[in-house]
Amino acid sequence: MSKLTDVPKRILIGRALRSDRLGETLLPKRIALPVFASDPLSSVAYAPGEVLLVLSIAGASAYHFSPWIAVAVVVLMFTVVASYRQNVHAYPSGGGDYEVATTNLGPKAGLTVASALLVDYVLTVAVSISSGIENLGSAIPFVVEHKVLCAVAVILLLTLMNLRGVRESGTLFAIPTYVFVAGVFIMIVWGAFRGLVLGDSMRAPTADFEIKPEHGGLAGFALIFLLLRAFSSGCAALTGVEAISNGVPAFRKPKSKNAGNTLAMMGLLAVTMFCGIIALASATDVRMSENPATDLFHNGVAVGADYVQHPVISQVAEAVFGEGSFLFVILAAATALVLFLAANTAYNGFPLLGSILAQDRYLPRQLHTRGDRLAFSNGIVLLAGAAMLLVVVYGADSTRLIQLYIVGVFVSFTLSQIGMVRHWNRNLAGERDQAKRRHMIRSRAINAFGAFFTGLVLVVVLATKFTHGAWVALLGMCIFFATMTAIRKHYDRVAEEIAAPEDPEETPSDDMVRPSRVHSVVLISKIHRPTLRALAYAKLMRSDSLEALSVNVDPAETKALRDEWERRGIAVPLKVLDSPYREITRPVIEYVKSLRKESPRDAVSVIIPEYVVGHWYEHLLHNQSALRLKGRLLFTPGVMVTSVPYQLESSEAARRRARKRQNWNAPGAVRRGPAQHSHQDRPKDSSSST
Repeated sequence: MSKLTDVPKRILIGRALRSDRLGETLLPKRIALPVFASDPLSSVAYAPGEVLLVLSIAGASAYHFSPWIAVAVVVLMFTVVASYRQNVHAYPSGGGDYEVATTNLGPKAGLTVASALLVDYVLTVAVSISSGIENLGSAIPFVVEHKVLCAVAVILLLTLMNLRGVRESGTLFAIPTYVFVAGVFIMIVWGAFRGLVLGDSMRAPTADFEIKPEHGGLAGFALIFLLLRAFSSGCAALTGVEAISNGVPAFRKPKSKNAGNTLAMMGLLAVTMFCGIIALASATDVRMSENPATDLFHNGVAVGADYVQHPVISQVAEAVFGEGSFLFVILAAATALVLFLAANTAYNGFPLLGSILAQDRYLPRQLHTRGDRLAFSNGIVLLAGAAMLLVVVYGADSTRLIQLYIVGVFVSFTLSQIGMVRHWNRNLAGERDQAKRRHMIRSRAINAFGAFFTGLVLVVVLATKFTHGAWVALLGMCIFFATMTAIRKHYDRVAEEIAAPEDPEETPSDDMVRPSRVHSVVLISKIHRPTLRALAYAKLMRSDSLEALSVNVDPAETKALRDEWERRGIAVPLKVLDSPYREITRPVIEYVKSLRKESPRDAVSVIIPEYVVGHWYEHLLHNQSALRLKGRLLFTPGVMVTSVPYQLESSEAARRRARKRQNWNAPGAVRRGPAQHSHQDRPKDSSSST
């Protein structure tokens, strides 16, 4: 069974890594940038389009507001980046927003932040993959026809790449991310040169289209509401900023400094690309509509359902570079690829946060365990499953999914910055050094402005997006919050229940009182080698009483068993239980309970012989009755269950095959930590025969 599962795992994700190699997986800044910042960097491929889509409700005349919306997004981006630079220096342990909120605002605030981030990470994967599929589908019709299938396939591929380890996946993702960034900057520079220096007239493929406004002549409050909604859509460019503060432990030393510099570089790149694309979209007269089939007109005729509306970045690239040109093709390919890889931000943030929450007993402890490649494998798999569910439910439609977006991230932004203000207030109360106080006051001012601005944006997002799908994100946050609260209560209840008393002599319990006697019962069906081994082991235990127990389901077999027992002269009493309905489990359970009822202070030791097999299909053929019995006996107080294994030849053959494989690692070997012996005396064969 081990070989069956281990060999494919090694082929897919590589050899297991020792725990003492964790330092080798830490990231330099050049790799950390695409790993943790691919989401905000790639969002410039769809965030400008979301702004124009919302403005198109009022017609093309509303497009002249797009530069002002871009300015507001830039101010917000710089505010958030400056605020989070304070976070990574003050809390470098990797807890990020969750740690800041928990430490300064209390566990409930921390859990609220964690719920928001978990939802946002899942949505990051779903939105990024769906958007990438739509970009790729404009060139490959098969992808459009099978959007959901292709999106699920990409998620599975990304999951596999991340299971190979953070550093390895980061190296794979760095090249397309840097190609995309370089392509966008070349497009911005060349477009500015052509327009400002050469005076060329660059026209987007939709420049001659007309937009039928859904609500023409908007003014007053209606116009303000529209602009706020467009601004909230443009704020998609900020998603993923918090991932760097959660991933500080993955950076090379000095961790905080490298994380802060990476954060600043990410903000500068994202802002420049976002503004450049908005400016070029305005200069080339890009036209977008939420309902292009009915609201876009060419030569006075609606474009119809067959029209494929290409993203803003594709239209701008075609206007600047020319349709089908080399740079246009390179940028189009890099854009589609980087949107797929943007999900990598979530693949690094979600497992790290899940590990911290599991350590705090808010999530199952399995999420705290590193896998064979020193990545948090269980968290990666959980994220992939949740994202695939969203993609299937929403049909891989990025326009529908993006309405659920950014609510969670601004909840975490706001609570984190409020927590940082309280952090600086607490530190200022005990600090007397004037230089340090000035630094703290400046940091507090940055975080206070960040809290105010992000809180204001959160209100705007909720007001403008709630009925468009944001309520689903809020529902997801509530589900996460309730689930994690229930898990924590369960762990706390179990810990209280199993806690050892401080003074055992004053508070004796049944767990510490020695049983009056021990009754050993060996379960048998036939007399064979496993039965004889179990009997020999039971005799060694020197119990107060020992008996063999069998269930009569076939009178002929039972008579043969009695005769063989007497013929061999086995010096252990044989008791046979009648079972008129041919059950095995129920009679044994009732008999064991009767022993406990007769003598409550006695312990009953049930000894079960079991086969050890070497092939997965053999597990289906053996030990089924033993498994059912053990499962039922676990719920019987005062009963101890012991398995006596008997290795069949198939298990020995499997063990020998495993030992022949060089550098074989038993599943879970990395979790158990490095071996304690030195390099000099380490045996060449480090395999496990479990």
